[in-house]
Amino acid sequence: MLLAEVARVSREVAGTSARSRKSALLAELFRAAPPAEAGLVIAYLSGRLPQGRPGIGWRALGREVAPAERPALTVPEVDAAVTALAAVSGPGAQNERQRILDGLLGAATADEQRFLRSLLSGEVRQGALDAVALEGVAAAAEVPAAALRRAVMLDGSLPRVAGAVLAEGPAALETFTLRVGRPVQPMLANTAASVADALAAVGPASVEEKLDGIRVQVHRDGSEVGVFTRSLDEITGRLPEVVELARALPGDRFVLDGEVIGLDPAGRPVPFQEVASRVGSRLDVPAAARTLPLTAYFFDVLAAEGEVLLDLPARERHATLAALVPEASRVRRLAVEDPLGQSAEAEEFSAAALGRGHEGVMVKALDSPYAAGRRGKQWLKVKPVHTLDLVVLAAEWGHGRRTGLLSNLHLGARAADGTFAMLGKTFKGLTDEMLRWQTERLRELATGDDGWTVRVRPELVVEIAYDGLQRSPRYPAGVALRFARVVRHRPDKSAAEADTVETVLGTRPGPG
Repeated sequence: MLLAEVARVSREVAGTSARSRKSALLAELFRAAPPAEAGLVIAYLSGRLPQGRPGIGWRALGREVAPAERPALTVPEVDAAVTALAAVSGPGAQNERQRILDGLLGAATADEQRFLRSLLSGEVRQGALDAVALEGVAAAAEVPAAALRRAVMLDGSLPRVAGAVLAEGPAALETFTLRVGRPVQPMLANTAASVADALAAVGPASVEEKLDGIRVQVHRDGSEVGVFTRSLDEITGRLPEVVELARALPGDRFVLDGEVIGLDPAGRPVPFQEVASRVGSRLDVPAAARTLPLTAYFFDVLAAEGEVLLDLPARERHATLAALVPEASRVRRLAVEDPLGQSAEAEEFSAAALGRGHEGVMVKALDSPYAAGRRGKQWLKVKPVHTLDLVVLAAEWGHGRRTGLLSNLHLGARAADGTFAMLGKTFKGLTDEMLRWQTERLRELATGDDGWTVRVRPELVVEIAYDGLQRSPRYPAGVALRFARVVRHRPDKSAAEADTVETVLGTRPGPG
């Protein structure tokens, strides 16, 4: 399939707000795609590269390359070029990546170049996310969307399942089931403003500590243990403590869902960044484990003794979990059978969780199945919301549906010397109206534009919500915001009224 067709559909999907129209456009494209290429087409439209990010910066992507006059670049050719980019390493790597990239862009038309730059930079955000793409595949393959969704949940890969069902038909869905040793997509949570709101929404529930660590899925089949992240990457070799714990449990064939955290000498959780750094390191794992031992806490079981438990209600799954995993290795929980009568008890449990240094609580319906890969209303997270008033120091031009708009904001707090210390960037939380307004305002404040980033006078204040801070040597204050998103613009405030670095550091939320 020509990349031009993928780029065209990407533009058309971005240009419509109707979900039914998005699905119809995608279904038409998937029917036309060769089955062997369907997985790549789906991945590209969802803004993903099977090889991961190839390490190409905006300086390399921004280099002018004369476009091809007519479409000839195919999807497999793009995949081969990205594979080559990802494989480059060692001396001269930068020049070799630029050579491969220039060749790829030179084979693309102007429209294809725009799509490729967005894809390679991770900026494809035209709305063709997995849920809509799944509906398109279901329509193209003429299979029920619910059956396809379950197959994807159990396999963990929409592109892989789509390729099979488009090539082999509905019968292919029967081959996808939960198997010990092969990770499935984790069940996800929505957000509630308070414990009371969450209980009112879900009814009888399990209120559990929300740990700020690395989500892990642990598979054991006899003596074989596999540990996987929420993105389904295998990290077994980096977590010997978790492997040892799994082998010590009484069962010999199970799948557990949990969280890995680190604890300081006082038993309080260490910052998330330290845990992420430990898990991300591949060098001298035994030494890292001695320096920062990690502890796994489990809150769900997906299979036990070869029996798949996904469709059982949470109260039954927890009973199985309690029989398999000792209390010391389970996430603390409070069973709330009477949401109204036990509301005060649930609030006390939440306050105690915060007092122990955790993020907040999860409220999970006791009658809910395990909906792998879905973010529904059966699991709700409740944690304090922290906000800061920060100053915009610069903004980056958007891509995809944000082309022509200033999107990614560089955020700073007031420093003691009168300057502004950058704390991070965000493009999240911005509505179309907010994007248009801030683009006009920031153009008025612009002091320079290199084609990718517009530097501005530090005058526009924005209210930013964030989940916490993490250590960062990249920024002058030594910290960066975690999961920052824009709440609103504050043109009513001057930069002199923005929060200071001292305020940010003095009110650091949570363990981070």
